[in-house]
Amino acid sequence: MPLHFLTADGEPDAALSEAPLPYEERERWRRPYRPGPWRVAASAVALLIASYLLLSTLIIAMAGTAAEAGACLAAAALVIAYALRMLRVGVWVSSHGIRRVSLFRTVTLAWRNVTSVRTAQQPVRWLGLPRTVQGQALLAGSRESGAAQTLLTDHDADFLARPEAFDRAADMVEAWAAEYRRHP
Repeated sequence: MPLHFLTADGEPDAALSEAPLPYEERERWRRPYRPGPWRVAASAVALLIASYLLLSTLIIAMAGTAAEAGACLAAAALVIAYALRMLRVGVWVSSHGIRRVSLFRTVTLAWRNVTSVRTAQQPVRWLGLPRTVQGQALLAGSRESGAAQTLLTDHDADFLARPEAFDRAADMVEAWAAEYRRHP
C-alpha cells in the first residue's frame, strides 16, 4: 500500500508537513483528529453487545419463533448503527465548511457564515454528561445565529486526558477556518 505522504527515502514530505492544510483533496469531508480512546472503547463495547445479540438471534431462530428472532435481530441492528454513528461523532472540515456531527443530528456551517473560530476557557461538559468542569472549548461564531457554538472540548470522549491532542485538533480547525474564510 503506497503511503503518499512519505518520500522515496521514507522521510515525511517536508512540503506537506509544513503546510497548514496538508491535504490534496480539500473537497472531501475529513475529521482533523483521530477518534479518542473513550469513543473507540464505547463503540467496541457496543459492538461486543451486538455480537451477543446476533448469537442470541441465531439460537432463538433455531429454537423459537421467527418473530422473536426478528426482534432480536432488529435490536442488534440498532446497536450496530449506534456504534457506527458514535465513531462518526465529532467535527469534520472541508473546503465547504465545518460540520458538527452528533449522535442524532448533523449541523453544517458554511465558511462564508463563520465569523470566528477560537479557543476559550469556560465550563465544559465532562464526557457529554450534565456535569461541568472548567476546561477549554473550541468555539465557532456564526452570522446566522450570532451565538458561538461549541465544536470541541478538552473533556469530551475524543480528548479526555489528552490535552496535546485537543490543542492539535483546535489548531487544525483554526487553520482550516483561517484558510477558507480568506478564500471562499
